[in-house]
Amino acid sequence: MSNIRTQFQTISLIGMPGVGKSTVGVILAKLIGLEFTDTDLSIQAREGRTLQQIIDTDGHLRLRDIEEQVLVSEPVEGRVLATGGSVIYSEAIMERLRAAGPVVYLRADVATLVQRVSANPDRGIASGADQTFEDIYNERTPLYERFATHSVDAVGGSADAVASLIVQELYS
Repeated sequence: MSNIRTQFQTISLIGMPGVGKSTVGVILAKLIGLEFTDTDLSIQAREGRTLQQIIDTDGHLRLRDIEEQVLVSEPVEGRVLATGGSVIYSEAIMERLRAAGPVVYLRADVATLVQRVSANPDRGIASGADQTFEDIYNERTPLYERFATHSVDAVGGSADAVASLIVQELYS
């Protein structure tokens, strides 16, 4: 594991809200010696408001536009990126992330995700008001699968275990 860092300069985590991209990303970054960036936090810092406030004021499509602006302009090298769940709607973002390094889809079943997300109802999910969480899951899953270079089960164990699975997947 001594020269792990030199193999990939960027690792992007994609997946549904509640799958653990931010939690796993911090651990993964520590394991392999890269910086960690939560792109939702980058968006909030740039806009001076929460994702939910952006959605409430300007709508979910505006949030996706802002997300694209942030992710095509901010540096991605030398870091593990925890992306927002809606990045897969942007070809420009996904092309950039795939060019930078592996894109890891953290998979989870819809029941587990609903349970996790219901604990935090104001998490700013970029979707139409008439869509259920299951609708969003069904719409996004094929896109996550299409853009991912790797796929890891994110419900089998702790965040530490998931981060270790990613290391095994990428470096073995």
